[in-house]
Amino acid sequence: MKETNILIKVGLDENNTPDSITWQADDNPNGPGVQDCKAFLLSLFDGQSHDTLKIDLWTKEMQVVEMDRLVFQTLRGLADTYFRATKNAELANEMQRFTHYFGEKTGIIPKE
Repeated sequence: MKETNILIKVGLDENNTPDSITWQADDNPNGPGVQDCKAFLLSLFDGQSHDTLKIDLWTKEMQVVEMDRLVFQTLRGLADTYFRATKNAELANEMQRFTHYFGEKTGIIPKE
């Protein structure tokens, strides 16, 4: 069985607010080494309790327009993931419809 590692490091200021985030992964398609980022959203599903554990962190440098884009792309990806996992096209399409609305409201995509 193959294993791989993903390492996320968060630098904190004196108020425990993230001021740097780096990550690296054994199988990173961008190549080896440490990568900088401004934010990450992590969800882990606990099979025993059926609860989702979440860690959402962003640095002080993360701008609102960047957060809008992160959330837009995450919503789009979640809808795709939901469809691949469940084959529920109706609900996945509704999720994509909301994602489109979100994109228009935040200016990420032009209004139709």
